Amino acid sequence: MKKKKNTFKKYKFTYVKATAVSLFFGVMLVKGYTPFEETGENFFHIQINGQDVGTLGEKEQIEELLLQARKNVAASSEELTFMETDMTVLGEEVLWGEVDREEDVLRRMEQALRTRIRETLHRSYTLKINEYTVNLASIEDVQRLLQAAIDKYGNDGKFTVALTGESEREFSVLSADVVEADEENGQILPAYTEAGVQCVISGITGEPVTEEKLDFDDYELGIQTMDFAEKVEIVEVYLPESQLTPLEEAINLVVMEQETPSIYEVVSGDTLSEIAIKVNIPMDKIIEMNDSLEDETSTLHIGDKLYITVPEPELSVTRVEENYYEEIYDADIQYIDNDEWYTTKTVVHQQPSAGFRKVIADVTYMNDKEISREILKEEVVMEAVAKVVERGTKIPPTYIKPISGGRQSSPFGRRSAPTKGASTYHKGIDWATPTGTAVYASCGGTVTRAGWGSGYGYVVYIDHEDGRQTRYGHLSKVLVSVGQQVKQGEKIALSGNTGVSTGPHIHFEILINGTQVDPMKYLNR
Repeated sequence: MKKKKNTFKKYKFTYVKATAVSLFFGVMLVKGYTPFEETGENFFHIQINGQDVGTLGEKEQIEELLLQARKNVAASSEELTFMETDMTVLGEEVLWGEVDREEDVLRRMEQALRTRIRETLHRSYTLKINEYTVNLASIEDVQRLLQAAIDKYGNDGKFTVALTGESEREFSVLSADVVEADEENGQILPAYTEAGVQCVISGITGEPVTEEKLDFDDYELGIQTMDFAEKVEIVEVYLPESQLTPLEEAINLVVMEQETPSIYEVVSGDTLSEIAIKVNIPMDKIIEMNDSLEDETSTLHIGDKLYITVPEPELSVTRVEENYYEEIYDADIQYIDNDEWYTTKTVVHQQPSAGFRKVIADVTYMNDKEISREILKEEVVMEAVAKVVERGTKIPPTYIKPISGGRQSSPFGRRSAPTKGASTYHKGIDWATPTGTAVYASCGGTVTRAGWGSGYGYVVYIDHEDGRQTRYGHLSKVLVSVGQQVKQGEKIALSGNTGVSTGPHIHFEILINGTQVDPMKYLNR
């Protein structure tokens, strides 16, 4: 009995031992459990941007999964995405613990990253026109904007915009050109005409080809060519949505006319009213923009520069239009040069008469402004008669102020008589200056009077080769004699207070055809 009991205890111990060993190995083989090994941290809790995303048993897995999660989030959009990635990993050493599947951790990582996307940069396009740039959301918007620029001038679908790559550039850059719509569609237009074929045949046979004259109905009127006046470049970039310009706004900025500062240089014959017509700006606005102008009577000099604003778009379009028109026209003036006359003298020998003609012309425009005109065919219905003008070629002499310094004391024209016996209509100009001031010849010429001149006191008259005469009065001393030739700027007298005078000064006159004129209009000041 005792032997049986010991045998039973032996079997029971063996069973328990075998069961314990089986359980131990079973636990070790169960998937998702990490065996305990005294090797440090072997159980890692992961947080992304404050969110728990799971637990893994190997730290190296975490970095690999995070990298993959970032790639997956970025690949889910064509845009360039910036996301916050604040990862916290808490490690511990455990005997065993349950870990998550890698695919579950990866999915939760992606979710945590998407909730903290900081900024998305959109694939967009920067349109550059000289130094001006505008950013658009798509290449289609770029195409529409450029098309709007040429359609503004009555394109009627004949021309379109072609974007081509510039392979020699380091970055991806497109350029824009205006081409005929058939070229854009890949259809090559015939490069020869019947005349071209005849030229080839002529080259073979050696027979001359007579050029066929076209009638008015043979011309194809309308726009012949179009192009952008500025270099246009398009660059692919990634930008935040806040930096993109909506298409309609971009069209207004680029295609519509803007007030552009410019400078107008005054030419011979210009008046403020004529300039206002030329530049299409009201005269009062031109005066407002220029401090040098006081009012509409302000004096203009050749070469003066006036600030103006010209309405121009950021992107200009040039085009050539073939037009038919009928017009009244004037023949070019025919000039006969006379080397014995001064340029101030002209004589009309024949008065003009307008003619009438029919015309086919190629007119070149920059935006809406005509740049040039080439007449292709002209039929004169009534011939114009040219104006015939004989003109002088000699440069006339100039006139300078006869003294250095001095204060203008009496201008040319009506005045109150300054003293008894003085005229109420002043025929010259006076400069107050101390007695003995040097007086110079205003222009070179021949002295015709030198001495006492009644009311003038001591006086000098000089005749000039352009037919004019200058007079210098109230002198204290005369330094030249009648018949003497003097040069411009040569000393001829000393100022004084002789004759009918109210004080020391110089009286100066210019006479044209024997009549006094305002000297200030003829002096080079």
